[in-house]
Amino acid sequence: MKKQKKIIGKVGGEAKTWHEKHAKNSTLGQRVADGTANLMGSWRFIIIQTVFVILWMSLNCLAYISHWDVYPFILLNLIFSTQAAYAAPIIMMAQNRQNERDRYQAKEDYFTNVQAKKEIEELQKSLARIENDKLDKILKILDK
Repeated sequence: MKKQKKIIGKVGGEAKTWHEKHAKNSTLGQRVADGTANLMGSWRFIIIQTVFVILWMSLNCLAYISHWDVYPFILLNLIFSTQAAYAAPIIMMAQNRQNERDRYQAKEDYFTNVQAKKEIEELQKSLARIENDKLDKILKILDK
């Protein structure tokens, strides 16, 4: 357990928390996967996608000259299928990284709890020793 060191409170360009250390060690692909999952799991993405679909359908239904994707909007379906084909594995990569972060955090929490337990046990021993010393002094005073 001594091999495991707590990284909280370090300075000089080093990570201060386990999360910062974990983020600092992530690759470009991992950061892209996390960013994509964060974007696709947001209301902003849903609103932008909804506006895009409404514009696409409106322009194709109301266009006077050229309907590039007439009803039933096969090209739009193809775009969404392609988006889903790429989004699913990217989101799964982000979920795997989240699981990895959770395991790392649980491990750090465990070591923190073990250290806190040791400190509490030492405090209890110190308090018991102080209490015994005081009781011994009281008994000596009463014997006199």
